Amino acid sequence: MANKALATRQKMRLLAKPGPPTPIGKPRNPFAGFAKNRSAGAHVKTEAAQRAEAKRALKKVPLKAEDDE
Repeated sequence: MANKALATRQKMRLLAKPGPPTPIGKPRNPFAGFAKNRSAGAHVKTEAAQRAEAKRALKKVPLKAEDDE
């Protein structure tokens, strides 16, 4: 409901003025690197996930009948 006062043919125009050039190596968020380094590395699956994976692996193994000869 913004711009009620403008007529139908009028459009709001925003003029973008070029600012100073930014250095190429500057990060967008300087704290993002710290968070990335803190949480980086190999993660261990939870115990529940490990149990579920073991159950799935058991279901994939074919059953072999033992012959009593």
